Amino acid sequence: MQQERSSFKKELISYLKIIVITAIIVLGCKQFLFAPIKVQGASMYPTYHDKDLIIVSKMSEIDRFDQIVFQSPTEDELYIKRVIGLPGDTVEMKDDVLYVNGKAYKEDYVNRQTDDPNQLRITENFTLEQLINEKKVPEGMYFVLGDNRLKSSDSRHYGLISKDAIYGEAKLTIYPFSHFHIGPK
Repeated sequence: MQQERSSFKKELISYLKIIVITAIIVLGCKQFLFAPIKVQGASMYPTYHDKDLIIVSKMSEIDRFDQIVFQSPTEDELYIKRVIGLPGDTVEMKDDVLYVNGKAYKEDYVNRQTDDPNQLRITENFTLEQLINEKKVPEGMYFVLGDNRLKSSDSRHYGLISKDAIYGEAKLTIYPFSHFHIGPK
């Protein structure tokens, strides 16, 4: 009887060790490597849909056109937007064409559908200087835009995003399964 109790205790301790070690690994990965995030709203449509579940890498180096998750400068929420301007970049929108450092970019990811037949532009004309009183994106800051420009609150409205506010880069859409994709869309 005593031997059975001792054996049971050893087995229970063994299981508890496995559970504790697994929990530490999972929490460590979530804290430092990657985390699941639920997309809220339509500001990144068609790249992401409302309620998509994505995996965010916390180890990525941020490049132009990456989709990043960051702490909103206006709310206690995480936002997802596309990086358009890196530190040192000039950014301008003219006649619905994006110019970064004077180079025109075709933005295939932008939602160009509208219910308003009188809508002339999807993205209004602007220069960085008009929006933030700077000619270039300052060091440690990023200029971000949503892919659904008509329904996105982004750097045009609340300014630049600090590197410190960035939670990570969206790497993978895992749910719903019909939206599954790896990497940028």
